[in-house]
Amino acid sequence: MLVKLAVLFSGNGSNLENILKTLHKKNFGEVEFEVVLCLCNKKDAFGIQRAKKYGLETKIIEHKNYATREEFDSLLVNEIQKAKVDLTILAGFMRILSPIFTQNIKAINLHPSLLPLFKGANAIKESFESDMKVAGVSVHWVSAELDSGKIIAQKAFEKGKLSYEEFESKIHALEYELLPKVVVELFT
Repeated sequence: MLVKLAVLFSGNGSNLENILKTLHKKNFGEVEFEVVLCLCNKKDAFGIQRAKKYGLETKIIEHKNYATREEFDSLLVNEIQKAKVDLTILAGFMRILSPIFTQNIKAINLHPSLLPLFKGANAIKESFESDMKVAGVSVHWVSAELDSGKIIAQKAFEKGKLSYEEFESKIHALEYELLPKVVVELFT
């Protein structure tokens, strides 16, 4: 069975590259994964170069060119549906999505905190600065409310006396481990 994936990103694209490296054109039992759509909302995002290393062109739809969130989301939905995608992965896609997207697209999001704590764009910093003794990452279904969809999986670690840089590296290492694992488990 072929599972077609779309990956949406906004910046560096390290999680995109991790998905391409671990899942793209790879088999897990009877299931083969293929990234059929890379989509970015920023024309100068470094992730575009990462996709090219795997022979993939990135579809660029800049949100700033659209008057409303709904107009932008309609274009996203159209592109994803055109690609006949089985699952959309938000990997550092820094946009709040409207019901136009959330009601029409089956999507998961990778978030760098233990949800429901530390939602939004500053999750790593807020988690690091908190009094919590543990931190981690979450993968959840995308819903109309920011970082509030049903949690699929989480992975945690003890903060100890990590510097901010060490903490951020640990978060990213867990992201690279958890996201592909979740995608595979959803289809096998």
